[in-house]
Amino acid sequence: MKMLIDLFLTFVRIGLFTFGGGYAMIPLIENACVSKKEWITHDEMMDITVIAESTPGPISINCATYVGMKKKGISGAIAATLGVTLPSFVIILLISFVFDRFLEIKWVSSVFRGIKIAVGILIVDAAFKMILKMKKRPLSILIAACAFTAVMLINIFALRLSSIILMLVAAAVSLAVYLAGRHKEKETKK
Repeated sequence: MKMLIDLFLTFVRIGLFTFGGGYAMIPLIENACVSKKEWITHDEMMDITVIAESTPGPISINCATYVGMKKKGISGAIAATLGVTLPSFVIILLISFVFDRFLEIKWVSSVFRGIKIAVGILIVDAAFKMILKMKKRPLSILIAACAFTAVMLINIFALRLSSIILMLVAAAVSLAVYLAGRHKEKETKK
């Protein structure tokens, strides 16, 4: 029971103090689950982030569910997922009652502009940390560079191309290289 409460409260804190969605939560999830609690390793965090990005649903909820499931099974997954979603739900519910008046307050709109900048910085920080900790293999670097270049060109030229296509292309290239490596490994063993 203590672990369930710890999972719930840890993810309540993450959900309560993070604005800007799942990407902004990644550094907080990593800090809490990898550095402080040591519930998962850094490599697991990177894997969770990649898998959570490619599965339906918000990335923070997918990460929380995975960590909870790893630590305490289904009940842990439920506790962590409720913990990360409950603060947002309550805050949005309260704001919805006074939303129009809320945004008319000058200092509130200024706060939200500042929060947008902070969220951008958190997302860039998470990306740089992942890149620095990534295993530096030529293929990984090439795929990351190509994806970054493609995303920048898509944004600069305002093209309508889903990032899912980029992920599928990267997955196909990685799978092809993996299968080629396994084939080469089998050939050398003969």
